[in-house]
Amino acid sequence: MTESTEVVSFPQDRTCPYHPPTAYDPLRGERPLARATLYDGRTVWMVTGHAVARDLLADQRLSTDSTHESFPVPTARAAEVIRDQPRTVLLGQDDPVHNVQRRMLIPSFSLKRTADLRPRIQQIVDGLLDAMVEQGPPAELVSAFALPVPSMVICELLGVPYADHEFFEEQSRVLLRGRKAEEIRAALDRLQGYLGDLADAKRADPGDGLLDQLVVEQYATGRIDRQELIDLAMILLVAGHETTANMISLGTFTLLQHPERLAELRTDPTLMPRAVEELLRFLSIADGMLRVAIDDIEIAGTTIRAGEGVVFPTSVINRDTAAYADPDALDWGRSARHHVAFGFGIHQCLGQNLARAELEIALGTLFARLPGLRLAVPAEEIPFKPGDTLQGMVELPVAW
Repeated sequence: MTESTEVVSFPQDRTCPYHPPTAYDPLRGERPLARATLYDGRTVWMVTGHAVARDLLADQRLSTDSTHESFPVPTARAAEVIRDQPRTVLLGQDDPVHNVQRRMLIPSFSLKRTADLRPRIQQIVDGLLDAMVEQGPPAELVSAFALPVPSMVICELLGVPYADHEFFEEQSRVLLRGRKAEEIRAALDRLQGYLGDLADAKRADPGDGLLDQLVVEQYATGRIDRQELIDLAMILLVAGHETTANMISLGTFTLLQHPERLAELRTDPTLMPRAVEELLRFLSIADGMLRVAIDDIEIAGTTIRAGEGVVFPTSVINRDTAAYADPDALDWGRSARHHVAFGFGIHQCLGQNLARAELEIALGTLFARLPGLRLAVPAEEIPFKPGDTLQGMVELPVAW
């Protein structure tokens, strides 16, 4: 196999919030590898084939260390932030350090722990919908429902006061979508300061959240230092609500744009777990995993050299016709579980069990409680997020 000879820039904005960027269309027929250029003109490998993506994501000759001099940083502001804030945890660590950090957290995100949380997730969803119904239509679904559901869940799981949610949600928004490096650095400093103060308070008077557990079992015993504790807490807090919030909002928008698929779910609610898996594949909100080769890799008739950057546009990978028949269609009948929306290999998303539960409960309950749910403005007027951040809706006006 040979890679495409066409070079595109990475990342690209989508023209439809639930389809891959149209600029990537020429590469979809020339899988599995292509060339792409970053903001600074540097050329990197772009993985477009599903099987090759899974092989590479499981290959530890690809590193997630963003402090590596050749790491493929996608934007100028990200480069500035990494230069000034070089610390990395979990997603930015390779084994063996990554394995040590991940093992601290696995029990809190297991299938059993997620099953135990389902009744509480249902209570949170019901309470938010009660408030929406009481207020009456129209509503802005991101702020009223899609964001607070995972925000409340992760706060309870971590032991972070939900009363502070407006503060950390705003800092998270700036971290992910800020336009200037200095505002991103300021938000990072504020969030780290907040979590540091919270950790200190928990050391003096621990509760029963995951952050409390890390303080007592890891920080107080000297297994991790204060900064590592803060960085772990921050990535769990930010990733734990932003990703699922985007999936809820974009999933709702997508279902409203596919009424025949939504009708199938209303007829047979037991399809919801399969629908969530298909939506994860179809939407691919984390559309651009990044790696750098630390050794030469021979794959698909091509050599990725040590020091070369590798980018994974998940929206393209999850639409590979070799893996999925008619991939641009929503299909509850297909088995989509082997998608790479959560990544693959040692860095596969730690919170995927929790995310699935939140999505099943939030989307299922939303459409059951509000059978007349519809967009309150024309679809083309609703803003969605640019290609250099998590994909999703900026806002979602709805009525019922």
